[in-house]
Amino acid sequence: MRYLYSLLIGAALGAGSVFMHTSFAPLGLIFVLISTVAGIWSIGRMWGGKTLRILASVAWTMVVLRAGFPGVNDEYLIEGTAVGISLINCGFLALVLAVLLPA
Repeated sequence: MRYLYSLLIGAALGAGSVFMHTSFAPLGLIFVLISTVAGIWSIGRMWGGKTLRILASVAWTMVVLRAGFPGVNDEYLIEGTAVGISLINCGFLALVLAVLLPA
């Protein structure tokens, strides 16, 4: 059950990151990155285990990467602007940080 919860929390953090990263241009991105690190780290802190953090990180990655590809009507949820590219690049670095931090 913990594996399912970590997948759901990771996907929810990813969806929140996609929708919030453009609000208040630099502050939204900073907030999203901090909440991603705190959320993924807290999964390992709460249930203990790097495996759960990695699983949540994979779910976050799948949601964010899917949002970067065109949808049914060629719409993009993550645009190719500086903020969108920073979400993808800095988000992956934040995930690595969250997984490697001690619990």
